[in-house]
Amino acid sequence: MLKKNKLVELRSSFPGVPLIILGCFLLSSRAKEFKTRLGIFLHKSELGTESGNVSKFEWGSKQSKEKFVPEDVLGWKESFDHLLSSKSGIAAFRAFLKTEFSDENLEFWLACEEFKKIQSTSKLASKAQRIFDEFICSEAPKEVNIDHETRELTQKNLQGATATCFDEAQGKTRTLMEKDSYPRFLRSAAYRDLVEQACAASTSQSGGQCSHT
Repeated sequence: MLKKNKLVELRSSFPGVPLIILGCFLLSSRAKEFKTRLGIFLHKSELGTESGNVSKFEWGSKQSKEKFVPEDVLGWKESFDHLLSSKSGIAAFRAFLKTEFSDENLEFWLACEEFKKIQSTSKLASKAQRIFDEFICSEAPKEVNIDHETRELTQKNLQGATATCFDEAQGKTRTLMEKDSYPRFLRSAAYRDLVEQACAASTSQSGGQCSHT
């Protein structure tokens, strides 16, 4: 589903253009945008984190702090867990989700993972409220798609915030990504291009053949 605010932005810029045409424009631009983003990743890109650290990665670069290696790319299709365990996989998946205007699900999942690492009780409570305000509450700026019962349960959990207070909501968004966004990511032309290049790089190094079907 197209994000309403994206259509609103376009409508304000082009007030005379019908909404249906603006919607078609957004849909047609997604594939090109995703391919462009991942094309940049294939060469020299910067992967930012919430902590402000930046690491560069490119194909087999010895200078890179983090390698965007063929085996990693080919492994993303093995399971959603494999994709989420790869920093470059998360970066590629995020780029895809941005083209669908649904990256809030991944951002929420990542925020929950970082939240679980917090040791201080006071910091846990304040961070929990920030995450709730950003992703869970009604009309949140990055509101995730969860049912009313899960939203209410999460809100109650904030009264005594623990490392597990977002588990139910995080699980729902993860399942949604795994069943919906992840299969589309694997079927996308951009990911198929990545696989082809990964196979080419792999076979040139090993001299064997690469199977990616």
